[in-house]
Amino acid sequence: MMGWGYYGMTGGWFGMMLIPLILIGFIMYAVIKLINNNSNNMRYEMPYSNSMEILNARFAKGEIDEEEYKRKKEMLLKG
Repeated sequence: MMGWGYYGMTGGWFGMMLIPLILIGFIMYAVIKLINNNSNNMRYEMPYSNSMEILNARFAKGEIDEEEYKRKKEMLLKG
């Protein structure tokens, strides 16, 4: 009878410690997942994905003239 009570208390304390540890682990996992997801989304917020698109936008805005546009476009296409 005493032995059963002893093991019951040990299992009870173990269970009481296990549930909060699982909850803390789940919360940490969720926070890390959210942080990584937000940082991945920030990488793709740039309006231009490559050099040619930037060059086209600068020409469309009038920042560079046609001669400079053609020269830089040729340089980009050459590599």
